Amino acid sequence: MEFQRARRPEQVEQRRRAILETACAMLRERSVAEISLRELSDRVGLAKSNVLRYFDSREAIFLEVLDRELGAWLDEVEESLGSLGPGGSVGGAEAVARAVAATLLGRPLLCELISGMAGVLERNIPVDFARVFKRRANERKTRLANLVRSRVPVLDEAAARHFAASVLVMTAGLWPHARPTDAVAQVMRELGGPTAGELVREGLTEGLVNQLVGLVVRARPARA
Repeated sequence: MEFQRARRPEQVEQRRRAILETACAMLRERSVAEISLRELSDRVGLAKSNVLRYFDSREAIFLEVLDRELGAWLDEVEESLGSLGPGGSVGGAEAVARAVAATLLGRPLLCELISGMAGVLERNIPVDFARVFKRRANERKTRLANLVRSRVPVLDEAAARHFAASVLVMTAGLWPHARPTDAVAQVMRELGGPTAGELVREGLTEGLVNQLVGLVVRARPARA
């Protein structure tokens, strides 16, 4: 960026984009809880006060990244599910759940942000920003529910939304285990069990399969 102060709209957008891209780069190195606003500002090359001219807080920066990552992921989910035929069978539901899990696990940055959303990122945002973010998050969840329902039409709207919420909850609960400390990783190797990555991958995939298949089985008698 060749300008000192962003005055024109395109300069403001350029600076916001630089901040978000820097946040993404730092998330590839460490967890969101370990990144301070000072470190982020230093990496961007701005004072903290200047960064806060473009975003309300450190948390707001990462929530903006989260929203963008969710949008990109849902585009991928739509493409992935597009190759699956609609159907209410158990096999069809399992294929949908596995596709959702596979696309999500392929985006570790998104998983990291989901895991920190409720416990870290939503703890320091004003009500106006919270209102905007939660509205957009709800729209993302509704889109996921609609995508799943288009391939598993036996589900009603409430069941599809329940599954969409479960995707986020399971990811938030499992993903922190994907980055064990060196001591924990060593003990896991000594015990001869699966690696942390394998445990998270299997846990999320099987958890989503069981969730969606269960919803399909429960929906059948109600529609008989």
